[in-house]
Amino acid sequence: MWQVIGQDKILSLLDYSLKTNAIAHAYLLAGPRHVGKGTLAINLAQALNCDGPEVPCGECRSCQRIREGKHADVTPVGLDSRTEIGIDDIRGLQRLANLPPYEGKCKVFIIDEAEYLSTEAANSLLKILEEPPPRIVWLLLAAEEERLLPTIISRCQRLELRPVPSERVQEVLVNSYNVDADKAKLLTQLCHGRLGWALSALAECDILEQRSQRIDRLVSLLTGGLEQRFAYAQELANQFSQNRKAGAELTEIWLDWWRDLMLIKGGCQEAIINVDYRTVLEEQARGLSLSEIKEFLANLGLLQEAISKNVNPRLALEWLMLKLPRRENPKH
Repeated sequence: MWQVIGQDKILSLLDYSLKTNAIAHAYLLAGPRHVGKGTLAINLAQALNCDGPEVPCGECRSCQRIREGKHADVTPVGLDSRTEIGIDDIRGLQRLANLPPYEGKCKVFIIDEAEYLSTEAANSLLKILEEPPPRIVWLLLAAEEERLLPTIISRCQRLELRPVPSERVQEVLVNSYNVDADKAKLLTQLCHGRLGWALSALAECDILEQRSQRIDRLVSLLTGGLEQRFAYAQELANQFSQNRKAGAELTEIWLDWWRDLMLIKGGCQEAIINVDYRTVLEEQARGLSLSEIKEFLANLGLLQEAISKNVNPRLALEWLMLKLPRRENPKH
């Protein structure tokens, strides 16, 4: 049974491909982080090796071993805490690809965050995709597919996972995970249709705690001096260089916050994302003009673009700190 929620068209396509023995040798699973790409990759690996009558059954020995990460023929590779996936990773997969399946019907190689393949690694993978060995399926997962080589994309069947509608996310949280209505609403707002993020935040309290810490720092910067802002820029630059995912998540928090400020300034409070910070947002919005908010949102977009092009993170973040509006501490 497929575990992915809200991707019915993709599941129908894969069901048909499995029944007609028309599985591609490589798939690109594209879509935002936490939207379900990893779950779909594991499910597809199970389906390709499943011994049950309806695949993936989730109960046979192969399905269980794949779910537990113990199956010899399913090999994942990812960033972990690195900044790129290197040539040695792909060479290791290539060596395994030259061997027949050991305990299953099909070898499956899962490359998570494939957009962070180094140039050498990407070119090496391209050669393998051009001459695919039999009984092997490659699954490339990417949140920023535009960073991938166009030639790699062209050799994969592309499956785009879209954000799940808010009503469906909230329904799943309340009915399947017994989340109370208020918390379900908050998680639904924050996850942007990425059910995986909401479930992670539900399982790991530190995700929401870390979000609160980041927002508190963000709020304090508006009244902080240049020394505080530049120190924060240096701190963030270190995070960006060590962990690209953490940097991307932080940028999303900033964008959500300033979007909320714009909505409040425009009288659309009911549409804000950070519903648990409504009072703080309203207070901050009173001290800013709509043009200041819109300009800083545009600058955040430029920061995202610069980081994606490997501009020096520290310089880009210091530039952003200079563009950040400054207000005096409010008097109580």
